[in-house]
Amino acid sequence: MSKIEALLFVVGDEGLTIKQLADLLDVGEVDIEAGLSELKTHYENNAASGITIKQLADTYLLTTKPELATTIKKLVENPNSQVLSTASLEVLAIIAYKQPITRAEIEDLRGVKSERPIQTLISRGLIREVGRAEGTGRAILYGTTKEFLNYFGLKDLSELPPLPEGNIEDENEQTDLFMTKFQEVFHKEEQ
Repeated sequence: MSKIEALLFVVGDEGLTIKQLADLLDVGEVDIEAGLSELKTHYENNAASGITIKQLADTYLLTTKPELATTIKKLVENPNSQVLSTASLEVLAIIAYKQPITRAEIEDLRGVKSERPIQTLISRGLIREVGRAEGTGRAILYGTTKEFLNYFGLKDLSELPPLPEGNIEDENEQTDLFMTKFQEVFHKEEQ
């Protein structure tokens, strides 16, 4: 059960089929069905848990319990109560200027993992999946949304502030210049 739960947590909204789970865990599909059933019963009988397993078509995924909808609605309806982290702002700036771009390309530019900032930006509606890259693995390509333009008061991407020209010797200085403009806009929005 814990392995199924871990896999479903990691894949998030994409979910996994019984066959995929069976292949990943090297067990039979009957064992996966039993594990999913046990896990669902465990969640449903545990009032302290806010999640459950949901089946959409042939795919299983972790979701929040329906009775918590009003609590979650408060968060969704008031996304500005959460300030974006520096990591999220960095990722947003990279996507804004380099879109469409894959997570691997973002991570190459930043030098660190970027899964969580990407998920935060998706949940805030500032970025979205805009396609798949050609080649092995067909990685997800990310781009900004209309909400991004609205949030920053832009008509289109051509209104983004220009990047500094020339060679800036200190890479941190370049990042600081990059981030300063985005932070200025966020502070204006908070006021």
